[in-house]
Amino acid sequence: MVCTANICRSPMAEALLSRCLAELDCPATVRSGGILTEGEPACPEAVTAMAGYGLDIAEHRSHRLTASDLLRADLTLAMARENLRAAVVEAPAVWPRAFTLRELVRRGAAAGRRSAGQTLADWLAGAHQGRQRSALLGDSPGDDVPDPIGGPQRWYDQTAQTLSDLVGQLVGLCWAGAR
Repeated sequence: MVCTANICRSPMAEALLSRCLAELDCPATVRSGGILTEGEPACPEAVTAMAGYGLDIAEHRSHRLTASDLLRADLTLAMARENLRAAVVEAPAVWPRAFTLRELVRRGAAAGRRSAGQTLADWLAGAHQGRQRSALLGDSPGDDVPDPIGGPQRWYDQTAQTLSDLVGQLVGLCWAGAR
């Protein structure tokens, strides 16, 4: 999970996806990182928003992504196109398996649910089919999860709800029944 500072959206998404995969007994490790900072705590509003989901991210500390982090990942999910662009610039080889979270949910729904026995890599290749690197340019309200930083608590709560919905859809497409 990738966002700008790794203190809000990506740690929330990490916690939500980790829980969903654990509930499915799916042996996966979910990590998050950002483009800017290292060692900063999750913002208090994000901690409060996740507490509403029974998740505690208070001990989270931001991690600045490296090319090595990205290359080791089977899947990179960015919160916004600008974060995806930064990840692909940092490690160009991740392009076929790096998406914004909204983009992968949309493309995955079009490609169809991952079937039993189908590898994650094969499913991602189907979702990646037809993508152009030029799509990394500009902004995309349709693909971005808005950043609530600096806003009121309700913005963080809305972001948490959006992430919960998207993660649930992704898990349903990609992991529920494909193990």
